[in-house]
Amino acid sequence: MTFRLTLTATMIGLALAATPALAKKKEDPTPTPPVAALPTFVDPDVTHQPENVLLLDLSDGGRVAIRLMPEWAPHHVERIKTLASQGFYNGQIFHRVIDGFMAQTGDPTGTGQGGSQLPDLTAEFNAMPHVRGTVSMARTNEPNSANSQFFIVFYPRFSLDRKYTNFGRVISGMQYVDAIQRGEPPQNPTKIVQASLASENKAPPAAPAAAPAPKAITADQLSNSKSD
Repeated sequence: MTFRLTLTATMIGLALAATPALAKKKEDPTPTPPVAALPTFVDPDVTHQPENVLLLDLSDGGRVAIRLMPEWAPHHVERIKTLASQGFYNGQIFHRVIDGFMAQTGDPTGTGQGGSQLPDLTAEFNAMPHVRGTVSMARTNEPNSANSQFFIVFYPRFSLDRKYTNFGRVISGMQYVDAIQRGEPPQNPTKIVQASLASENKAPPAAPAAAPAPKAITADQLSNSKSD
């Protein structure tokens, strides 16, 4: 089961290598409410409703804050909050990162084939647009197959609207998202060191101590070497 995004027909020539969902058959999307029925304002203040702010501390030292929007997709937001609180995302890599498109994570196997032990979610497709910084749920070609994998959009991709569950948006630290290592998977993938809710007040993990510099070897030491 591979979690890849399916693009519109105009992008298909490039998309099969650049999408987190493979299509086997067309499915009628789940009916979605009109845009007017959903709040469009995404509060950028991390201190407001911190229980709905997901913090991702990345291995490159950056902290990304994501405003979760239960008004858009309540069950998907609850899943993300549950898994983050369990430490599920800690140590996971961004296993599929396509320049100009998106960065995908949430698979403990790092292959794009895995997920959590929790049951798959029923789709909550909505009319909110996939703009820069959108956080949306990855799935297979089956609409009701989202589980734990999600992706962050680098640039607007409106072809994903109403086909993938948009459940939040980056409100700070997008520069660290932009710096995530590219590849499928990357040679040196960026990791989520710690995922937490802002309401938990967890400090960013301490950076690993730098290895001590090796001592310089002098010419006298080399001349006195006992090796052959």
